[in-house]
Amino acid sequence: MDVLINVFVGLHIIGIASLLGGFLTQMKAMGAGTARFTPAMLHGALTMLVTGVLLVGFREMDGGTVNHIKIGVKLAVLFVILCLVYVKRDEERVDKALFGTVGALTVVNIFVAVLWR
Repeated sequence: MDVLINVFVGLHIIGIASLLGGFLTQMKAMGAGTARFTPAMLHGALTMLVTGVLLVGFREMDGGTVNHIKIGVKLAVLFVILCLVYVKRDEERVDKALFGTVGALTVVNIFVAVLWR
């Protein structure tokens, strides 16, 4: 079970790297007002959602403890990110504030995962 959990942790990290990487590659365009949500950002957020839910299930099946409040906060933040990216995915230009919000929420999600024990 540990190998399976580690594989899905790796996939979860790949998802967040895709979401954050998509945001970072659009930073210059955000300054110019021409940023847009890339498909990598949507796919990264979906990957995070699926692998995160599976990781919680695997951890509970393995008899480990799960901080449900932390998972709920991470899920809520990810849900907001996913909704914003999904709704605005086809627009050629996304408002700077909206685009910056997605980046900030992504970073918040990372820090919640790492710092909340």
